Amino acid sequence: MSSSSEIASGTPAQPQPQQQPQQQQQQQQEAPPWWAAFPEPKAACPRLEAADVMQLLESHASLGAHSDRSFLLVDVRRADWEGGTVASSINLPAQTLYQTRPVVYQLCRQAGVKTIIFYCGSSSGRGPRCAGWMQDYLNEMGEASVTAAILKGGIKGWQKAYGGRMMDAYDPKFWSSSEGP
Repeated sequence: MSSSSEIASGTPAQPQPQQQPQQQQQQQQEAPPWWAAFPEPKAACPRLEAADVMQLLESHASLGAHSDRSFLLVDVRRADWEGGTVASSINLPAQTLYQTRPVVYQLCRQAGVKTIIFYCGSSSGRGPRCAGWMQDYLNEMGEASVTAAILKGGIKGWQKAYGGRMMDAYDPKFWSSSEGP
């Protein structure tokens, strides 16, 4: 069977050489990062100290499980979601946040959440980016009663300050190894 290039040129098409593993790695390294598919966040979000977030968690715990809660913790780690997470956090990987902002917003409004606190491993990349995207969306909606914030230091800073205190699924072996997140 002739390909269209054979028909057009009158010569048989040459098979393409197999790419070498080094070439494949180079192409993967040159691929844009996942966040390049989305706009850069415009909003600057406040960074909350771990002590401030701990105070929120302790205040909520003292009021009981059925009390209203004015904050939501969002852990945006994906494959590195190991070793535990700050108590009561939801896991919403950063790669999915941009598309789900309207749903997160509606859920927060319905639940009376006033502050959405984002974090990742160290809150130097994914956490701030997601908080910025969320705040951009809140700004676009004209929402002034809900804000996005960042847990300063991320899960690493939290664990360093508090160990396993106020953490769900805490694994001390993970944190004592050299592999910690």
